[in-house]
Amino acid sequence: MEKIKILVVDDESRMRKLLKDFLVKRDFMVEEAGDGEEAVELFLEDKDIRLIIMDVMMPKMDGYEAVRTIRQYSQVPIIMLTAKSEERDELLGFELGVDEYISKPFSPKILVARVEAILRRSMAVKTGTVEVGGIVLDKAAHQVTVDGQPVELSFKEFELLTYFVENQGLALSRENILNHVWNYDYFGDARTIDTHVKKLRSKLGKRGEYIKTIWGMGYKFEVDKE
Repeated sequence: MEKIKILVVDDESRMRKLLKDFLVKRDFMVEEAGDGEEAVELFLEDKDIRLIIMDVMMPKMDGYEAVRTIRQYSQVPIIMLTAKSEERDELLGFELGVDEYISKPFSPKILVARVEAILRRSMAVKTGTVEVGGIVLDKAAHQVTVDGQPVELSFKEFELLTYFVENQGLALSRENILNHVWNYDYFGDARTIDTHVKKLRSKLGKRGEYIKTIWGMGYKFEVDKE
């Protein structure tokens, strides 16, 4: 089986080597970049990169700008590494389409486990098309149309919408959503879900109203009768 290629982006060579060593042990191929500008160039040249691990603070082009640029061309899963722990920094990353956020220092083993979890979900064979209230989900192609118009969703946004659609009418707690969409080993909190829901609603336009807030608990996807 062909090895999966991962792009590791960090201006510290020691950090790149640490991550590469752990990933190679898990049978991944690893490409390296020392700044955001180099990362964008490498990614656009290499169509085989399946996931990106991106540091925030880097010279030439920081991680946020690199993610913003990459998202113009691809919805490849991105894990963001940061020494910052402020809420606004994490929210900015999620707004740009980051799939996971890990603060330094971290356990390389946990990071590799996150990588494997994301790849399992992104590479899972999903077939069939689901249509509900003007929203069409093509699971095989990982594409969404709303009222006939294509909508660009990040990997996590697609997973979140799929989970909502497949559980129509059910009250879903934030913990339940975290477990099913972000995987049980995610150490984040409710801000992650709320940020993604806000962005998903915006992208769905008037159909975003289907995602109802259940105060103090979570959300429910319910199609309004027209």
